[in-house]
Amino acid sequence: MKIGLIGLGKMGFHLMENLLDHHIEVVAHDVNIELRAATEQVGATFHDTVGELIAQLGKEKKIIWLMLPAGEATESVFLEALNHLQPGDILMDGGNAHFEDSKRRYQQAAQKEVAFFDIGTSGGMSGARKGACMMIGGDAARFAEVEPIFAAVNVPNGYLYAGESGSGHYLKMVHNGIEYGMMQAIGEGFNLLYHSEYPYDLEKVASVWNHGSVIRSWLMELTESLLKKDAEMSDLEGVIPSSGEGRWTVEEALKKQVAMPVITQALMVRFASSDQEKYGEKVIASLRNEFGGHAIPVRKGD
Repeated sequence: MKIGLIGLGKMGFHLMENLLDHHIEVVAHDVNIELRAATEQVGATFHDTVGELIAQLGKEKKIIWLMLPAGEATESVFLEALNHLQPGDILMDGGNAHFEDSKRRYQQAAQKEVAFFDIGTSGGMSGARKGACMMIGGDAARFAEVEPIFAAVNVPNGYLYAGESGSGHYLKMVHNGIEYGMMQAIGEGFNLLYHSEYPYDLEKVASVWNHGSVIRSWLMELTESLLKKDAEMSDLEGVIPSSGEGRWTVEEALKKQVAMPVITQALMVRFASSDQEKYGEKVIASLRNEFGGHAIPVRKGD
């Protein structure tokens, strides 16, 4: 089996190695042509353009797998790849695209009789390399053609045909919303321990919690690992980026009028962490001063 893989970022490159480990031939493309040497070193072939890559797949049924950031990067490459594909070919998107975009792309591909699958991919970089978890949406009648690929690159029982187009990325969207809430709870708990009266060894706390406790998990394992490296984290800014899926989850909850307080609060904390100006907090501090005479903390040097 041969696959055309487009996008060799932190997930795509590891996925390429995973595919190669399972004797799936890979022809690859990325806008960063400096990845050519590394790509060829692991056993894949690198092509400078999408058109060249697809041409190398020959005249038989082609399978193209996109691993690109959501938005314009995925949209432009999707359209370019679709332009080169023929009826019967297969196009798959393993990035974190919005499920509504995936539904639209399914319809666009169907007009050319090209099958389109949206793939929610979880497990991080180590999962992409050693065995991931994938949630797949698309045409049920053609899923059997690509199922051997998912059986190969995922952990046992680690893939699910979720249903019609968009269902894979919808499932990953909610998955990431849950992830937001879980990480927020871990962060808040360790923050309280850090400020408590007891001199806990937080690395050991994470370790014992990951051995038999109700909250044992991969996230707790990662917590132990990062605390072992630098428990004080003194060089970090404490800004939590939001890549989009959490916001999409909350937007969908509002649309469906489904209560989701934990995930929503976790998203709000991420937004607050990125607010360097802290203008809202300045307003509140000033109001307290106006009505109650409370002192306003002033930056040193101001």
